[in-house]
Amino acid sequence: MVHLTAKHRVAILLHDGVKGSHGKTGLAYLRYGQAAIAAVIDAQTAGQSLKEVTGIAKDIPIVTNVQAALAYKPDVLLIGIAPSGGSLSDKLLEEVKQGVKAGLSVVNGLHTPLAPYFDRLQPQQWIWDIRQEPKGLGIGLAKAQSLSCQRILTVGTDMIVGKMSTCLECHGAAQKRGIKSKFLGTGQGGIMIAGDGIPLDAVRVDFAAGAVEKMVLEAGNDYDVLWIEGQGSLLHPGSTATLPLIRGSQPTTLILVHRVGQTQIHNASQVAIPPLPEVIELYEQVANVAGAIDKVNVKAIALNTFHLEDKEAQKAIETVKETTGLPCTDVVRFGGDYLLDYLLG
Repeated sequence: MVHLTAKHRVAILLHDGVKGSHGKTGLAYLRYGQAAIAAVIDAQTAGQSLKEVTGIAKDIPIVTNVQAALAYKPDVLLIGIAPSGGSLSDKLLEEVKQGVKAGLSVVNGLHTPLAPYFDRLQPQQWIWDIRQEPKGLGIGLAKAQSLSCQRILTVGTDMIVGKMSTCLECHGAAQKRGIKSKFLGTGQGGIMIAGDGIPLDAVRVDFAAGAVEKMVLEAGNDYDVLWIEGQGSLLHPGSTATLPLIRGSQPTTLILVHRVGQTQIHNASQVAIPPLPEVIELYEQVANVAGAIDKVNVKAIALNTFHLEDKEAQKAIETVKETTGLPCTDVVRFGGDYLLDYLLG
């Protein structure tokens, strides 16, 4: 399977996603990706400082279009936006075609595959359509409970609160300590960063837990700790991903991820988010009736404080510690070592 490596140079297609709400994939790759980033493509913020508009402290140019990005010699075009409907507009597709014509390979995490648009590629070119169901799947049978490794799953009070970032920050901290650690991607952004994983939302629901189980079993004997990227939320009325992640991974530990101050589901404001102790109880009850041999607990809270100043963030973290009795920090802002001390001793 083709995937990104540290040897590649990437241009990230991020039109209206640098400041908008649909650029999560590209921004995540900017923060955590292995490959060098040649340029960010966003007509809305072209010419501005990446650090000033995103908070990501990297000196990378923002340019107006794919043609302008070619001056920075990328070899891969990464689709970093998630337009409504899961497909590119004709205008954006034309930009991608320009990149392919210029010799770029393409990483595509959208629901609509791009490979059918390109029947003639140069020998070194490839199209990686990530959202393809893996072959050879079966139903989940709680087999991951037999593994001796720690399996740490992030769960959330909502979608897009920082479950992937929490895993990646803790995984990075574990690797720095020499721990045999692996991050398991379950969405397009995580898979782009890790180079492998399963696109859970492209898997038929009957095989979702089985797909997670297969991924975990394949990695479980080679690592001491697996960080499993969470998806969705048990609280979200449209989310179907969290339950198969719990069943398939048979987690030994849960980390609850929450955005400070959020009291309702983002896209369903009629659905309230209960107090965190109640959410913790819900996740623990579900995890403990999905095949677990040993008791599964939420052992830490990862707080998303992106919208707060440092002093406010620290105050919010202390409040959550008092409310839940659990260790809590913002791992993106303050690093993963604090939680790692509690999770792994």
